[in-house]
Amino acid sequence: MSVTAPQGFSAAGIAAGIKESGGPDLAVVVNQGPRCAAAGVFTSNRVKAAPVLWSEQVLKGGEVTAVVLNSGGANACTGPQGFQDTHATAEKAAESLNSAGYDGTGGHGAGTVAVASTGLIGLLLPMDKLLPGIDKAVAQLTPHGGEKAAIAIKTTDTVHKTSVVTHEGWTVGGMAKGAGMLAPGLATMLVVLTTDADVEAPVLDASLRAATRTTFDRVDSDGCMSTNDTVLLLASGASGVAPGQAEFDRAVQSVCADLARQLIGDAEGASKDIRIEVINAATEDDAVEVGRSIARNNLLKCAIHGEDPNWGRVLSAIGTTKAAFEPDQLNVAVNDVWVCKNGSVGEDRELVDMRYREVRITVDLAAGAESAVIWANDLTAEYVHENSAYSS
Repeated sequence: MSVTAPQGFSAAGIAAGIKESGGPDLAVVVNQGPRCAAAGVFTSNRVKAAPVLWSEQVLKGGEVTAVVLNSGGANACTGPQGFQDTHATAEKAAESLNSAGYDGTGGHGAGTVAVASTGLIGLLLPMDKLLPGIDKAVAQLTPHGGEKAAIAIKTTDTVHKTSVVTHEGWTVGGMAKGAGMLAPGLATMLVVLTTDADVEAPVLDASLRAATRTTFDRVDSDGCMSTNDTVLLLASGASGVAPGQAEFDRAVQSVCADLARQLIGDAEGASKDIRIEVINAATEDDAVEVGRSIARNNLLKCAIHGEDPNWGRVLSAIGTTKAAFEPDQLNVAVNDVWVCKNGSVGEDRELVDMRYREVRITVDLAAGAESAVIWANDLTAEYVHENSAYSS
């Protein structure tokens, strides 16, 4: 049930007519309390969509009573009108929810309604369809609506993405969309996480930032950073259970890691998922920098698509970084075969079996004791085709 697995949440997903296809394109998630604590993490792109700018302001108060999400249009680079449309969306949601009696947290105001959008950049949303769609979605809110909400936020996604972790007496659930523009600054994604744990906003914020740093921020499919990335974590407190920080952190981390892995698994046109682990780095930052450089090497990504364990392209990518290492001490394994040892030829590359979806690249920098994992995928003709035809 994803976001409605925890107690205290209702959701809906409907077709409002935003997408030309007529498919589901509008979702509403409501926190019915008694607590309405929230935290959020957003894209680090300097060009931010109107919903991101709006929701950043909402999250400063540490409370979110509802989230409205649409696919079919990003509402990015749309000027003052785009921001006014986001404001109008929040106002309409608050009005509709109050009229329908969803006031378990003391009522809804525009200032506690987060908004998120995804789709093509540079087009205004059809507000004549979106605003009536909110009324329609509110009328269909249900504690079992998590899956429909997850379906409604898809763009180029081929599958909807959900995850749930249950502990004794409390739960964390989540939904995500994202299949392209997957790069740090989160990934081109909208994510809503919910929990019925009795947790205050500062705890949510600490858990969310720790989790995104090692999950969503380490998904690097195509090196492109979105204008709309939004990750929200809402707490209803409906379970009455207040877990410790460490226990809560693990649960949030688990859901985020699962959703991040699903993002890579559904990346546009991909035929291989690439797990890049950098070990024995001088610092964690070095490990991340090296992993990212490898993930963004198009020559290597093409080689992986062709099932070629071309370790020379791995070394070439490592050499563009500022990480601490000695070239003649580098070791590289592909699917556990150490094809490069001490910066030169290692085991027979013919031993590498690359027939399966997941490809594992391990890089030993021999410079320290830190490590990091970056997830990427191969570069295919299907990726080029999908992104050349996306706006048509």
